[in-house]
Amino acid sequence: MTRVGNTQGGPVTLSKAGLPAWLDPVVHAVETVEPLQLSRFLPPEDGAGRQSAVLVLFGEGARGPELLLMERASSLRSHAGQPAFPGGALDPEDGDPKGDGPLRAALREAEEETGLDPSGVQLFGVLPKLYIPVSGFVVTPVLGWWREPSPVGVVDPNETARVFTVPVSDLTDPGNRATTVHPSGHRGPAFLVESALVWGFTAGIIDRLLHYSGWERPWDRDKQVPLDWRA
Repeated sequence: MTRVGNTQGGPVTLSKAGLPAWLDPVVHAVETVEPLQLSRFLPPEDGAGRQSAVLVLFGEGARGPELLLMERASSLRSHAGQPAFPGGALDPEDGDPKGDGPLRAALREAEEETGLDPSGVQLFGVLPKLYIPVSGFVVTPVLGWWREPSPVGVVDPNETARVFTVPVSDLTDPGNRATTVHPSGHRGPAFLVESALVWGFTAGIIDRLLHYSGWERPWDRDKQVPLDWRA
């Protein structure tokens, strides 16, 4: 069994040993997907952008496989009120952004934002770095298996409004899928789950993971959800 000790300087490794069989398609997708298959927004070639990481954490709940999400506080300057994966910018103590820094940052941020115990998380894969132009973040999605679940909830109400899990079966349900349309003309995938509209970067990652894992079901791409300029 691979255990992640702590996020304060100890070794943080990737391991596929002992993962549940249902995660095999996700592991394959992570190993084979190309950056442009995930997003047309890739990190600037000049190295600009703030290095960050998010934790894409798969667990197994009462209704089968699920993902851990949080809803950002409405008072935040960036992406206020938006459902998202736990995550944030790398700190100097996280280490090398080109090494295990993103792994450490993803676990540290998830612990700070949701209270989860990192020692129960087995990291098994990393997706290519992506770019969020509106905030200038270069994001490394880090994938994990919640081998030993721990209690989670809001740690700091100034940062997080709520913490929740979403069954994968709800994410693949065609009735819960839609396309967001921003006044700028930008369109993107969205999920209407757990009384939340999951859109933007987070929905894009989920959409691509479902697609390349072979879990996607046909859905009505003409079903639209309009966004306003504040989004």
